[in-house]
Amino acid sequence: MTALKTPDVDRFIARPDPRQPILLVYGPDAGLVRERVDTLVRASVDDPNDPFALARISGEDASANPSRLVEEAHTVPLFGGRRAVLVQVGPRHNIAPAVEMLTASPSAECRVIIEAGDLKKTSPLRKACEAAKAAVALPCYPDGARDIARLIDEEMRAAQLTLAPDARTTLVSLLGGDRLASRSELRKLALYAMGKDRVELADVRAVVTDASEQELDGVIDAAFAGRIPETEMEFAKARASVGSAGAIVSAALRHVAVLHKVRLLVEDGDDPKSALRRGAPFIHFSRSDAVEVALRNWTAARLLRAMQQLADALLETRLQADLADAIAHRTLLSIAMSARRKA
Repeated sequence: MTALKTPDVDRFIARPDPRQPILLVYGPDAGLVRERVDTLVRASVDDPNDPFALARISGEDASANPSRLVEEAHTVPLFGGRRAVLVQVGPRHNIAPAVEMLTASPSAECRVIIEAGDLKKTSPLRKACEAAKAAVALPCYPDGARDIARLIDEEMRAAQLTLAPDARTTLVSLLGGDRLASRSELRKLALYAMGKDRVELADVRAVVTDASEQELDGVIDAAFAGRIPETEMEFAKARASVGSAGAIVSAALRHVAVLHKVRLLVEDGDDPKSALRRGAPFIHFSRSDAVEVALRNWTAARLLRAMQQLADALLETRLQADLADAIAHRTLLSIAMSARRKA
């Protein structure tokens, strides 16, 4: 059985075993799943944008045509070079038969990377990968304090910044839950502190914790529930009470990470109320109706796209500080309109 423990996953990704060309990346931390998949793709092909080098298969296609995965894995590259296959699996796609066919006839020349959400131990896909010698399952769970500290060091080192001890302690307590959101917060902080040698606690408070979440709940809940006029009104109120438009986007990014985790539970069969109790931090009863509306309006896949949209907007608010209000306002209205479409 090949199911790696959490401490071994990063070591495997840094040096994948060629005897295990079939990789399942799954877990509740969607940002970490995406980050590890991207790392594996870059390590597997010379150019991820080359369709001859990286074949992309939808979960729906792999489910409907199980032999397609084997055919792609054994295809010889037209122009030579390394080749890989990326399969993105949704909660309703059963690709276990396709994976079982592939594990019976793996290709040592082609790495197959399967990107999935949170999978139970009883999941046929997870069981198929854990039972096969040619496959390995790589779980992605939310970062603990040690992982967050390592992530902080990595981002600050890349930005050539040091951290005051109290700033580090505060950051560790604020980050986690979703790797994409945590990394975005750290990069925003690095941009804010550009030109300095050391990040102080005041910098962290100004950028990462410069707004009470309660002051921002109104605009965030309105946007994800698709209430456009209310989003307009609540954005003006939040902007008046908060000193940074970026803080509003940052809070929305943390919220969408929670929504995504809970929505995965809903798509796995939970009712919204039960999923909220299991997968979300405490939500005040006054917000529960709006959050449940959001869970009905959004699928996990669409929430993942909204997460990336907010992460991009967060970076833009730092790169174009003079346009930060407009960027935040436009992004939240875009999310509200997306919520209304429900498609």
